[in-house]
Amino acid sequence: VHAAGVVIAPKPIYEYTPTQFDPKGGKIITQYDMYSIEEAGLLKFDFLGIRNLAILADAIGLVKKFYKIDIDIEKIPLDDKKTFTMLANGQTEGLFQLNGSGMTRYLKELKPTSIHDINAMVALYRPGPMESIPEYIKRKHNNKLIKYLDPRMKKYLGDSYGLIVYQDDLLLSAIELAGYNWEEADKFRKAVGKKIPAEMAAQREKLTKGIIANGQTPEFAEKLWKIFEPFQAYGFGKAHAASYGKVAYQTAYMKANYPVEYMAAILTAESGDVEKIAEIIEECKHMKIPVLPPHINESFGGFTCLSSKQGLNIDKENKSEKIRFGLYTIKNLGTDISDAIIAERKLNGKFKSITNFLDRIKHKNLNKKSLEALIKSGCMDDWGDRGVFLANEEAMLEYNHEGNKQNENQISLFGGSTEIKAPEFKLQDAKNALPAEKLLWEKELLGLYISGHPLDRLRSKLEKRDVNIKKIKEELGNGMPITIAGIIESCRQVVTKNNERM
Repeated sequence: VHAAGVVIAPKPIYEYTPTQFDPKGGKIITQYDMYSIEEAGLLKFDFLGIRNLAILADAIGLVKKFYKIDIDIEKIPLDDKKTFTMLANGQTEGLFQLNGSGMTRYLKELKPTSIHDINAMVALYRPGPMESIPEYIKRKHNNKLIKYLDPRMKKYLGDSYGLIVYQDDLLLSAIELAGYNWEEADKFRKAVGKKIPAEMAAQREKLTKGIIANGQTPEFAEKLWKIFEPFQAYGFGKAHAASYGKVAYQTAYMKANYPVEYMAAILTAESGDVEKIAEIIEECKHMKIPVLPPHINESFGGFTCLSSKQGLNIDKENKSEKIRFGLYTIKNLGTDISDAIIAERKLNGKFKSITNFLDRIKHKNLNKKSLEALIKSGCMDDWGDRGVFLANEEAMLEYNHEGNKQNENQISLFGGSTEIKAPEFKLQDAKNALPAEKLLWEKELLGLYISGHPLDRLRSKLEKRDVNIKKIKEELGNGMPITIAGIIESCRQVVTKNNERM
């Protein structure tokens, strides 16, 4: 059973294939396998999810919420200068299909100016076809280099500067130059896609004969086959490349025109993947978008955008926006207590103090673990120091439970719902948390450092040479000596085969 495989029929499915319940999941499945289902006249479609579609929807929702602007992502202009400038500058982090150091380097060289450029890059950036990328870039910037192996190829290779880019180009070559009909071309497509050696050999012979019969030389046929080879099994269909290219462009458009909302949407989508979150936050820093720690009065579940007016009536041109961590991103907090805090805030306004917070939150999951998570992650920094709050944690919980108990007794005694106003909670003096402690807590609960970095004292020395461990492997050759700085986060001892400690 293929998780993404769906069979669609014009009438009830059982009129074409016997059906049964999936033994593992209880869904209805066909009793024919994927090959027999084709013999029965039906096709298996594969529906794969693209998370970027959810990210786009989330970003569009944030724009609607803050600016009252309805973006129809299917009708955005395909010639947006801001978008193409951003791609030419290599600002590709967080985009669909266009990120990664290799693709980014090519985009900076290409300086795309149309959706056709993006479609072509999506199709070419894979094993085999990528050999053509440098030539594609050269021809884009110099018309004189554009040439066609045969004048008949101009009508279908015009947009790609005379280069074969898509699987369709192979098929059109077979039709235009070797006299194939569409049925023969489809068999050729299947042979190329499945990479079956016997079928490929037969196709090579048939194509060569057709090319010679249609006025070209055996040498030309040989040359064309050599060009076809890198595209066998890896060539993208044009429709597929255009579909991917469109979503890639849409993500680039949103990042270029609504950067804060788009980056907040990505952060929410990547919640749970600490490494990815760190990369996106690094990109936010490059984009001059501050990412703030979670806040008891400003955080929602996921990451959210804030303006100087907390996202209300923002002037799109003169906005001062930030991204705020969400409560769901805090380890050990839990969604139940997070939802209770957000709901109470929505109902009765912001929390004014630690006392006000303890008086109003009456959830069973406000316990040592969750309160500690709120304090250590910096949610309550507006009301006092994290170290002082931690020292008073037991007293806070006692105060909260006492208040809840008294109100329960009061309600049962008089049958009404009047709540007793508890006395103000008094914090006992304690030592403030050290900056290094705060950073460790942030790393533990949020997965990364927010208020600073342990290497800040060495920043000036380290920034003289920008070395990124991930990029080293891609950009430097073997045997090159390098010096890097970092932090050892954990170490483990191993006993080797020779019974030595390592």
